[in-house]
Amino acid sequence: MTEPEPDTRATKAFDRLAAAARKPVQTGRVSNVERVALVLSVVWLALVSGFFLVMPGDGNTSGTLSVVMTLVGIFLPVAMIWVAAVTARTAREMRAEAHELKASVEAMRSAWLSQQAHRAGPSVERRLDEIAASARQTETAVATFASRRDAGASQPSADRKAALVAPRASGPGEDQPTLALGTPAEDLRVPVSVSDFILALNFPDTAEDREGFRALRRALEDRTMAKLIRAAQDVLTLLSQDGIYMDDLKPDRAKPDLWRRFAAGERGREVAALGGVRDRSSLALTVGRMRQDTIFRDAAHHFLRQFDKTFSEFEKNASDQEVAELADTRTARAFMLLGRVTGTFD
Repeated sequence: MTEPEPDTRATKAFDRLAAAARKPVQTGRVSNVERVALVLSVVWLALVSGFFLVMPGDGNTSGTLSVVMTLVGIFLPVAMIWVAAVTARTAREMRAEAHELKASVEAMRSAWLSQQAHRAGPSVERRLDEIAASARQTETAVATFASRRDAGASQPSADRKAALVAPRASGPGEDQPTLALGTPAEDLRVPVSVSDFILALNFPDTAEDREGFRALRRALEDRTMAKLIRAAQDVLTLLSQDGIYMDDLKPDRAKPDLWRRFAAGERGREVAALGGVRDRSSLALTVGRMRQDTIFRDAAHHFLRQFDKTFSEFEKNASDQEVAELADTRTARAFMLLGRVTGTFD
């Protein structure tokens, strides 16, 4: 197994930095600044020479002070010109070296970051996945914190508990639904369990999802469930024509207590949190489809009625955890989306 490429890149970056530090200052090359300084010096000396040639000699320049002042007046400007030239060249060389050092440091930093990302990449991704899973579990736990302990919560597990409660007789002494004489044969089947009902409402994920297809077939054998599932299938198919898929929606979670209040008949702003879909493009596309397509509008209203009716029966026999699981299905997300569009939560 070969070493990762970032190590080689880091080594090259260090070599570049060391080479820049050892690089000698180029002093043999004459720059434009030095050429300008040379021209100015020649021009100044020419002017001074011309001045002394033109000035008549009167014998007053023999004093020492006069000679010193003359020399200072001649050579001081030349010295200032070359001081400025040397300073400009030094500044240019320092800027060049600083640029090279900066490039080398950036290369080192980039190589180091790449090396760290290469070494810690899988572990970081795995850690992010763990954090995301923990966040989802926390959201579910918070949403189901206010658990209602009633007769439904003390029923057997979701694999055996019936998803829908059969209509109760009006007799006050009847504690649970029973099958009277003359009951149709289709009602003698084993009731669909809560887990199968939730799987059916979520629909199979792939063509190889055998468990999902099994639950869907079981749910379609129940007349009440079949009405909701077919209505949901029609709505999901129509929404997909506009590129709206329930897997892309990430609605805000509502507490099971709010879902139970909806099942009990509350509407409007009291249960507005159920419409947790915030995706603006999906909402806008759905609103436009509702206004223009009468078939879609009829299918949406039919689906909302079936969901309302079926969920009211499901809630009576479901625990808070099961209500939260149903609220995370594709069918429930379609209800949230269409509920907001049709004003169910206004």
